[in-house]
Amino acid sequence: MEKEQEKRNIEIEKELINDLKEVKKPNDLVQVKAKYLGKEGIISLLTKNMRDLKPEERASYGKLVTEIRNKALELLDDKEKKLKEELLNKKLKEETIDITLPSKKIRHGSIHPFNMIVEEIEDLFVSMGYDIIDGPELETDEYCFQRLNIPYGHPVRDTQDSFYVDKDYLLRTQTSSVQAHTMEQNIDKGPIRMICPGKTYRRDDDATHSHQFGQFEGLVIDKGITLADLKGTLLVMARKLLGEKTNVRFRPSFFPFTEPSVEVDVTCFKCNGKGCSLCKNTGWIELLGAGMVHPNVLRDNGYDPNKYTGFAFGTGIDRLAMMKYSIPDIRLMYTNDYRFLNEFMRKDVK
Repeated sequence: MEKEQEKRNIEIEKELINDLKEVKKPNDLVQVKAKYLGKEGIISLLTKNMRDLKPEERASYGKLVTEIRNKALELLDDKEKKLKEELLNKKLKEETIDITLPSKKIRHGSIHPFNMIVEEIEDLFVSMGYDIIDGPELETDEYCFQRLNIPYGHPVRDTQDSFYVDKDYLLRTQTSSVQAHTMEQNIDKGPIRMICPGKTYRRDDDATHSHQFGQFEGLVIDKGITLADLKGTLLVMARKLLGEKTNVRFRPSFFPFTEPSVEVDVTCFKCNGKGCSLCKNTGWIELLGAGMVHPNVLRDNGYDPNKYTGFAFGTGIDRLAMMKYSIPDIRLMYTNDYRFLNEFMRKDVK
């Protein structure tokens, strides 16, 4: 019986080796494993024969069955490892990256045109010794209007068409309210040089106006400040932001918080002052409003108008961006239209 089983073991091993040669994928290996080691497999059935053997034959027979089982497990395990290695090598070959090929161009994000112009403004005025001041967007009527010489009933309140939360609070219509806060908080009532870029809110919505828009306000207070200082400052600003050939001109105007007040025009950036459809053949484009700080504003915020003078100016950040980057519709600044933003990805502008 022992010799017969030894012979049978040799036959089973040869048969298993031949079957494993035909295995090309994991599913085939599962079937071979079931053929030999499954519940009704060739090797599994050998153990059932032990019940028919004499007690003295069972030990040697069992040893032979264990040997062929271990051999089968070894062969199957080796085949499984080989299959995994072949599959891995195939995958690596298929996914090999040719590092000599040119890489795909990676698109980088860009700074939004609104942020571009804000950064330029801040860099310019910081270099001139100004402080950048922030303030609340939810403002009181006192700081948004009353401290800026705009009392209750003043007609300018209607033109600004404000978003009131209640009778005392509103979304600020102008960053000028930060001027009032700055003057009040300047305890020693000494010189001030500040700008405040930020969001403002009015009931507007068309191609050139938005219900939310950016504005930046500038304020200088000191002894001996004149209108000439204002014009020199705005000339530097215009030439740095809009080009070195840009000039400015003042036209008389009216703002409650400045006296005298001026509208400031700049040389048309399209025709360089020669006259075109954009500037209506005048050679000039309106940029901002400005003026000398009204004595009432100085007085209401703790400054002696007999001792100090100052100038203030303000303009829309969106308006500056539209002029600088030739943006036709202010609403493009807020819609996240990829076609619009993509134009700035291709421009080498800061």
